[in-house]
Amino acid sequence: MNRPFHAAYHVCDLNQARIFYRDVLGCTEGRSTDTWIDFDFFGHQLSLHLGTPFTTTRTGLVGEHRVLMPHLGVVLPLEEWLTLAERLERSGTRFEIPPVTRFAGEPGEQRTMFFLDPSGNPIEVKGFKDFAGLFAQ
Repeated sequence: MNRPFHAAYHVCDLNQARIFYRDVLGCTEGRSTDTWIDFDFFGHQLSLHLGTPFTTTRTGLVGEHRVLMPHLGVVLPLEEWLTLAERLERSGTRFEIPPVTRFAGEPGEQRTMFFLDPSGNPIEVKGFKDFAGLFAQ
């Protein structure tokens, strides 16, 4: 990883967010107040603030999938992705796009899954066997 990113967005309920991001996704909780929580989101800083979540539309066409835009995402090594997909399935997470292989046999072959946090914020998690394919053409 070159540099961690920072992202901040709204959630409706900090306790629900805490349970989902910490207990389901496995993110480590950082600082917090009565109005926000920081998480280590797979090596990146994610700040969740109380408020109205952003509006999304299913306008992103990627391969055969229409994805929710905008969305937050992370790219994981394939083994870590497989472990997370299994944990999400065991927790009963409802997938917008269930775990699937996209662009099989092509440059940029990847695994992907889309799901929503309890406030409806869309999250995509990609898995790559070889990170060299991340920006393949």
